[in-house]
Amino acid sequence: MVDTMTSNTAATVGKLQAGMKEAAETSVKQTTAAFNAGMAEATTNFEKGQAQLKESVEKAMKKAEEMASFNHGTVEAMMKSGQIWATGMQDISKQLMATAQTQMDETVATFKALAGLRSFKDVLDVQASFTRSAMEKTMTETGKLTDASLKLAEQVMAPLTARVSLAVETLTKAN
Repeated sequence: MVDTMTSNTAATVGKLQAGMKEAAETSVKQTTAAFNAGMAEATTNFEKGQAQLKESVEKAMKKAEEMASFNHGTVEAMMKSGQIWATGMQDISKQLMATAQTQMDETVATFKALAGLRSFKDVLDVQASFTRSAMEKTMTETGKLTDASLKLAEQVMAPLTARVSLAVETLTKAN
């Protein structure tokens, strides 16, 4: 009986060892398969992440280039506006100087005319005529100066207004 028990025990131990070996091999295979699947998924996710990162960086660089280009255009518009203003102010200054010269010439001519007059009535008539003429010319020149100033303001603002319009259009498209 001891032999039978020993033999049964040895057979049971053998079966247990074989079962444990099979279970260990199955467990190793399952663990290896799960590990490999996890690594494949991690690699795929990493590659997707890299692709998304690359795409995001490319979009950011494109936006940065667009912003730099837009800012360059804005600086050009400001410079053009400044040039228009400088040229316009030069023209207006020339107009003012011509008007001042004309008024000075008329004043000198009037004083010469006054110096040659003998009657007080003639002096008052020449003085009144000079004053009336000076006021009319002042009003006319003021109107011309106002028109020139408004035209200049429109011309100066045109490049800047165009940039603002472009900025609004760009922002509207972006949203």
